[in-house]
Amino acid sequence: MPLSEHEQRLLDQIERALYTEDPKFAHAVRSTDPQVHYKRRIVKAVLGFVLGVCALMTGLVMNAGSVTVAISVAGFLLMVACCVWALSSWKRMTGVGAEPETPKRASRPARAGFMNRLEERWRRRSDGE
Repeated sequence: MPLSEHEQRLLDQIERALYTEDPKFAHAVRSTDPQVHYKRRIVKAVLGFVLGVCALMTGLVMNAGSVTVAISVAGFLLMVACCVWALSSWKRMTGVGAEPETPKRASRPARAGFMNRLEERWRRRSDGE
């Protein structure tokens, strides 16, 4: 919903006052974009995934017994966790999977209509139609 001219002027005035009082804070607040945060999380998740692949391969190459299995399993779990983290960040960044707002129907009119139909059928049946 767009702002009126008066509201827009007030908002600009507040913004200018904020810049004059604390320009460092105002710059930090203005430049913060949630998508930048989620992109950073995706990059970290990709790096964690690569680290998990390296741990998995290291565990497969080494011949030290049960330690290699533990390293391989830890690498695999790291890969899975990073995939989940990246996908959840991507979904939040793009808005994929968000449920659209749908108007809810009132349940009373539907029930009243159903009950009215049942009553009408009962009357017809009892009247001999």
